[in-house]
Amino acid sequence: MTQHDNRPPPPTPDREADNDDESVIGPWRRRSREVSYANPWIEVFHDEVDRPDGSEGIYGVVHFRNAAVGVVAVDDAGRLLLVGQHRYPLDEYSWEIPEGGVPFDEALEAGARRELQEETGYEADEWRRLSRLSISNSVTDEVGALFLATGLRAGAASPDPAEALVVRWATLDDVLAEITAGRIHDLLTVAGVALYAAEMRRSE
Repeated sequence: MTQHDNRPPPPTPDREADNDDESVIGPWRRRSREVSYANPWIEVFHDEVDRPDGSEGIYGVVHFRNAAVGVVAVDDAGRLLLVGQHRYPLDEYSWEIPEGGVPFDEALEAGARRELQEETGYEADEWRRLSRLSISNSVTDEVGALFLATGLRAGAASPDPAEALVVRWATLDDVLAEITAGRIHDLLTVAGVALYAAEMRRSE
């Protein structure tokens, strides 16, 4: 069973980035836009802009071709499911909640379900959205959502061949301690676990 709440849905970005040369963006005006770099996952834009005070400037924007989802997966004993992998950009090992990218033509919950199964093998009977996200919004338009998954059922994982993943369980207190100590620092994980912990405190 999937549980639905009354909170507004996460933002749904346009299927394609706004590539119009001229565009008004709040108090900003974009005079031109060039694609400096592109691959199947991101585009990097170089924009010539008029700033809110009217002065001329530039703005670099990283456009993501997917939305981000993270899953706080909790078993019947209250343990959280974590996925470990080495993150290339940081050259650092990272423990995280199951997470990944969702194409804009796929529903966010459907993408979250897929990521949980692919990375861990688990499926969940109950799903609820915890929050919407904008990630590093001074330089990127990446958006997404966090979900809570319960009623877990084990199965076979099918990770991407490029991913070398390790899965482990941890108590909420242990995960919070690792976040406080800086050993867990992935943004989706910190936000998702904090939201879940706040809900647990309110229910006590």
